[in-house]
Amino acid sequence: MRRALASPGGFALVAAAYIVAALFVDRGVDPAGEAAIGAITWGALLLACRGLDPLDRARVAALVLVATVGEVLGSQVFQWYTYRRHDLPAFVPPGHGLVYLTGIRLARSPFVRRHARAVTRSALAIGGAWALAGVTVMTRSDVAGALCMTLLAILLLRSRVPTLYACMFACVALLELLGTALGTWRWAEVGPNFALPAGNPPSGIAAGYCLFDALALRLGPRLLRLWRARPGRLAPEVT
Repeated sequence: MRRALASPGGFALVAAAYIVAALFVDRGVDPAGEAAIGAITWGALLLACRGLDPLDRARVAALVLVATVGEVLGSQVFQWYTYRRHDLPAFVPPGHGLVYLTGIRLARSPFVRRHARAVTRSALAIGGAWALAGVTVMTRSDVAGALCMTLLAILLLRSRVPTLYACMFACVALLELLGTALGTWRWAEVGPNFALPAGNPPSGIAAGYCLFDALALRLGPRLLRLWRARPGRLAPEVT
């Protein structure tokens, strides 16, 4: 198991297997069971962070913080999407951390680095085709997804870390398709506040996750500096 987690592909498979299992189990549990899944997911995230350097740990913490704020706004305040119990499940914040770690491990893998341009172009092609289908042939119009995909395309083309966003697009697309298929969450057919038709899931919704990633990359170093400068951290005693 340790050897499998050491490789980007192995980590992605283990993380994907855990997330799929958690979503399937969540379908048949009560609120107490949902809280238990949340506790286990937090444990899985902490375990996954053990081998990271301090800066990457700070970025994971920043990502979880930013994503949780985004989840509260998206599901509870604006209600662009709702979870099965109309709450914010306890496993969602740490789940964001696992998805982020999966995306960043894949982006740093030798395979993706060797084929960076092809990976980015594939994400653009698949995302573009999905967005186009959402406004032409799909039974449920997806204007919101097309707009999100436009933003994601800009990130893929202009960012200094396009492979990270390409890998995040792949992870998030699969997660969204599974989560909506299982009924864990559902996107509003017409987004409140913006009144834009949206798919279930929207095609380019990975753009939101990529914005979380961008904020985490910027906020992580600041969190690390704050942690190292905290009052409780005393300098070693000079003898």
